Amino acid sequence: MGLLLFQSNQVDDQEQLPPIEQILSSPVVLTDRIRHAVDESKFYKLECADVGKQVDRLSPMLRSAVRFANSTPLYERPVRRIFNDVAGNLNRALTLVRKCRHRGIIRRFVNIVGANDFRKIFNLIDVSIGDMKWLLGIFDAGEESSGTADDAGGIILTLPPIASNDPILAWVWSCISSLHTCSLNLKIEAAQELTTLARDSDRNKMVIVEEDGIAPLLKLLKDDLSPDAQIAGAMALFNLANDQTRVRSIFNEHGVPILAHALRSSRISVQIEVAKLIARMAEHDIFSQEGFARENVIEALVTLLSANALDDDRGKVSKFLRRSIGSASEIYKQMERSSVMSSNFGNRKALSSSIWPRNKKESKVETTELISELSTNCSGALWMLARSNVANCRKITETKGLLCLAKLIEKEKGELQINCLMTVLEITSAAECNPDIRRSAFKTNSAASKAVADQLLRLINESDDPAIKIPAIRAIGHLARTFPARQTQVISPLVKQLCDGNPDVSTESVIVLGKFTCPENYLRAEHSKTVVDFEGVQPVMKMLRGNERTQYHALVLLCYLAMHAGNNEQFQQARILTALEGANKSIAYQYSELRDLVAKAVYHLNICA
Repeated sequence: MGLLLFQSNQVDDQEQLPPIEQILSSPVVLTDRIRHAVDESKFYKLECADVGKQVDRLSPMLRSAVRFANSTPLYERPVRRIFNDVAGNLNRALTLVRKCRHRGIIRRFVNIVGANDFRKIFNLIDVSIGDMKWLLGIFDAGEESSGTADDAGGIILTLPPIASNDPILAWVWSCISSLHTCSLNLKIEAAQELTTLARDSDRNKMVIVEEDGIAPLLKLLKDDLSPDAQIAGAMALFNLANDQTRVRSIFNEHGVPILAHALRSSRISVQIEVAKLIARMAEHDIFSQEGFARENVIEALVTLLSANALDDDRGKVSKFLRRSIGSASEIYKQMERSSVMSSNFGNRKALSSSIWPRNKKESKVETTELISELSTNCSGALWMLARSNVANCRKITETKGLLCLAKLIEKEKGELQINCLMTVLEITSAAECNPDIRRSAFKTNSAASKAVADQLLRLINESDDPAIKIPAIRAIGHLARTFPARQTQVISPLVKQLCDGNPDVSTESVIVLGKFTCPENYLRAEHSKTVVDFEGVQPVMKMLRGNERTQYHALVLLCYLAMHAGNNEQFQQARILTALEGANKSIAYQYSELRDLVAKAVYHLNICA
């Protein structure tokens, strides 16, 4: 038997579905039993005969479906639902007809069957006939499209009775069935229909997943010979993967290795959609984050980004673009050939030379746009893989990803730059809490570390966009323990941001300066003196009049400065002691740890005085 089984992910591990052969055979057996019971009926013989006629209409449909299932790969979900319903209706019909047999003295005088019972059975069997017509239509559409060169057959948009209360179910069944049995063009169309459905609502997404739509979409993505099919599959999966449950379903269908292969070996247009899907899965599911890391997706993403970042690496770039450039060139050559053949011989040479430069220029522009889009989505995927994942951040640093990210931050703008910046922020956050990463990736003499720090400081100094400036400031703060005392150029831009008109920027700067001057920082005294030397005391004093969050962190920094550089003349001139004593009665009063810190700072200033 050429029967393929597609089991639902939603079935509990302890609950086993009956074999499909059993599901298919049960209604066929029941039709034979009903026919035999009709022949044995003794009363309501006319109604029983009508039941028999209806069953005779249904029986060939059931047998045709069984023959199809025994010869063709089968999408099980609608078959199981419809055959189970048909079996239930036939069981009720069999029970009713058997009651019409002459048995014993009681049945002669007690009428236990009524005309209303037969009307219900007639309606139920009519429903089963309608469902079977729809199911056979789905089968026929698959056979027609797969057996012909054109797109005959395909998605059935009629509504079976079983789905009368849920039309989306029938649409989903038809689309998924097309993914299993139809021609490639119709499979692409079906995937696009599922994309449209998934965009409409989360309930539609749930139905597609519950009806086993993920496996055939992943199979489309594996079709290396058809980029259009891969794109259609990736886009449909992307629209499904917006919560952890559905992402985990893709993961459980072994989607991670399929996506990893597609990212490494497909055309650029496919890689773009795959990178989007990887980013979304990593965003919603830590299992997927770890799975992609095991499949070396991080290395692949860094390699793809490096093709854009490293201008001097022409060998990588040419290899990276070989597939898409070759494809585009072939298309343009065909266009040229077609145009030339359609003209007369005298005009061929002139027409050819005019078309080819134009096509070559268009090809270059299109390729540049594709590379930019791919880099943007690869950087987004790398960010999501790094987010709150120390192990993945370590992998990025081990693949020389830091230098690549620094170069992209330097040369790019917009979403690509922000994605790279946010990836660096995640890596620096991991380094702050993991000494091994901090020592290996952010050594003082490391070229990648220096490049990252230089770009972060450049953004802090030059950018006017808080969405860029704030992550850059935070990333510098994560690296506060790695900067030597002589690198005063790190402190200077942070002090300047204390006067920024955006309160979020100034508050982040206060927090980061607190990391440079806190007791946990070995160079706290040197950094505190640098902050004072760059005239950072007065701006911090002014921030004590800000909102509660700003006041809190400004007071913390002021205490650290007082404890580690409190004998400076600026402290006396700024009347820091008075400010601390006043703060102890206001904002510090609400936080016990802050009260203790203020008390230490006041004590230190009194000693120094």
